[in-house]
Amino acid sequence: MQFTGGMTLDIIFYIFIAAIAIAFVYGVMLYNSLVDIKHSVSQAWSNIDILLKQRHDELPKLVETCKQYMGFEQETLKQVIAARSQVASAREAGNIGALGAAESSLRMGLGNLFAVAEDYPELKASEKFQHLQVRITGLENSIADRREFYNEAVKINNVRIEQFPDVIIANWFKFKPRDLLEFSDADKQDVNIGRLFG
Repeated sequence: MQFTGGMTLDIIFYIFIAAIAIAFVYGVMLYNSLVDIKHSVSQAWSNIDILLKQRHDELPKLVETCKQYMGFEQETLKQVIAARSQVASAREAGNIGALGAAESSLRMGLGNLFAVAEDYPELKASEKFQHLQVRITGLENSIADRREFYNEAVKINNVRIEQFPDVIIANWFKFKPRDLLEFSDADKQDVNIGRLFG
């Protein structure tokens, strides 16, 4: 009887050790999965950041090209430059909420600039202006596409860190929710500013 009782204790002990090992391996897998998701959000943001920097560099060229044509709306150019600065500040600070608002303002300013350019045939005919318009429109479309990837990665991150059992690992290792990059409703309807030239 004693021998059987010892065997039973050994079996319970091994089952207990196996359960701990399985729980540990499962916890490591959850942790690694959350780390992968966190880095997916960072990578998606990095892709947007690169495009924002490229557009940031192109906008002064566009403004200078427009300034060369006498009588071009100075107020419109000031709006674009001011919005460009707001986007740069929000991007550098990593403030997603402020970036969304600044992006909406910048896109509205660019839409106005391209609309006003319609009244300046020489400007519209300028090869430099046409090149910059195509380049900036392309960057705008790429930013909109990358924003979708970023927001999807953020959604996955935010859902996973709230789901059980992931929430235990997320709280323990301080995984944080991320903010969606949202633009205004008007901006969502008019992502392709190039269509103003249709």
